[in-house]
Amino acid sequence: MSWKETYNAWKNYRELEPDLKDELAKLEGNDEALEDAFYAPMEFGTAGMRGVIGVGINRMNVYTVRQATEGLASLMDTLDEETKRRGVAISYDSRHKSQEFAFESARVLGAHGIPSFVFESLRPTPELSFTVRHLHAYAGIMITASHNPKQYNGYKIYGEDGAQMPPKESDLITKYIREVDDIFAVEAADKDALIDDGTLKVIGSEIDKEYLAEVKKVTVDPELVAEEGKTMKLIFTPLHGTGAMLGEKALRQAGFEDFTMVPEQATPDADFSTVEHPNPEFPEAFDLAIKLGKRDDADLLIAVDPDADRLGAAVRQPDGDYKLLTGNQIAAIMLNYILTARKNAGTLPENGALVKSIVSSEFAAKIAKDFGCDTVNVLTGFKFIAEQIQHFEETNEHTFMMGFEESYGYLVRPFVRDKDAIQSLVLLAEVAAYYRKQGKNLYDGLQELFEKYGYFAEKTTALTFDGVEGAQQIKNLMAKLRDEAPAEFAGVKVVCAEDFATGKKSFADGKEEKMNLPSSNVLKYILEDGTWIAVRPSGTEPKIKFYIGTQGDSVENSKANVAKFEEAIQAYVD
Repeated sequence: MSWKETYNAWKNYRELEPDLKDELAKLEGNDEALEDAFYAPMEFGTAGMRGVIGVGINRMNVYTVRQATEGLASLMDTLDEETKRRGVAISYDSRHKSQEFAFESARVLGAHGIPSFVFESLRPTPELSFTVRHLHAYAGIMITASHNPKQYNGYKIYGEDGAQMPPKESDLITKYIREVDDIFAVEAADKDALIDDGTLKVIGSEIDKEYLAEVKKVTVDPELVAEEGKTMKLIFTPLHGTGAMLGEKALRQAGFEDFTMVPEQATPDADFSTVEHPNPEFPEAFDLAIKLGKRDDADLLIAVDPDADRLGAAVRQPDGDYKLLTGNQIAAIMLNYILTARKNAGTLPENGALVKSIVSSEFAAKIAKDFGCDTVNVLTGFKFIAEQIQHFEETNEHTFMMGFEESYGYLVRPFVRDKDAIQSLVLLAEVAAYYRKQGKNLYDGLQELFEKYGYFAEKTTALTFDGVEGAQQIKNLMAKLRDEAPAEFAGVKVVCAEDFATGKKSFADGKEEKMNLPSSNVLKYILEDGTWIAVRPSGTEPKIKFYIGTQGDSVENSKANVAKFEEAIQAYVD
């Protein structure tokens, strides 16, 4: 159907949810907005779906959530009864409609006779991953838009290993979603009836207890934390999200006592009233934490995003101000601490491995190599890191040391199979305590690593293409990069180009090699001076991302290199 036919079908549906009916009335006559809402269904991929909350097939609403869940339920209907009865764990964050979407998902599953385990109140993404594994559920659903602005929400499906659903099953779910002819006809059972007959189970503190017991094992040196944790001043902000309750408990459990949660951001708030972008990558997310940190003379500031899977940090400088660390820097500091501690304790395995994404820094990889550990590079998406962990466990080929993505996502211990900011919160606080005992802070530790391994610098920039034409513009730009492959950036020659869609690595001398990674719409260029540049369309947002990784002989020099290549990329795009 055309967008107008789809719009009219929604407009004429008598039982349309009242809030959506009101929104349609307000949009009447605004063809541009209506076309954007109705021109195509929301994309559903291996990362699920994410979009603006509102009316239409291209929006997050009760009908698109039911349709997505019908896809999962249809897949589970093809399974044997014992597997199907293992059910689905469901959690949600602090956003508008999150709880409603969670229970609507349970109602659709219930109509298929599929059990669900729904949290009584909001819980972090990593706890959902843990819960799938802990309850031996077949799948998990997380209602979250991660770090996006307040108008967004999202829907992610997890597999039985606790990682995001792998491509094979995700493609099947997409197929079943598209087979739903009438989005309004998806059956949803009565919530109270499902609770009464035990098909829908409400869960909560019992899972928290089990998860926190595993988080306790993240602490490397309990004696160090006991000594320094009493007086080390730490400011923690959950940015109005799910991290408040478990983050506070995890810190106290580890032995940190002198920390303060930013009071204005400690309470869940769907409007994120104190911050426009609840994203720990952004400096403004730390504004209130910095204000509080200066008042309390805090050593370290830590922020986690609303679903507590990403973590950012800022460290006090000699002048009393705070400097934000990048995701790559945080990963390097944490990995160095883990490997140093394991080496000193005589427990560093001979087959240790770091797992990171192809767009993450080589800084941590160089540290890993110095300790005799391998680095395994995977495609962007934490599910690929989870796949490697599973492979390690099945083959004993490697022992997992840590996994990370440059976008502020880290995993310390694999009882979770996704990014875990609660684990990272506890470990990073311990690393800060380690340096504090030496009269230093995390920034001092970072400078020591720079001096030893080189001054690495990275930057990610994103171009946004909204609306109906946005997706085509992104496709055109990727096509241009393939058809008119750059021979140089900023006067530095490209010596190797990697196309992860074709699986080919092409060298400047004409030679080619095959890459042993799944197909993905990513391009990566290796330059003559060791710099690398990668290009990747976002899987959840109308953006195309450019990643730069370079190195210099000083902090200033490496930053200048980043700026130089950033300018060259912009010139190419223009």
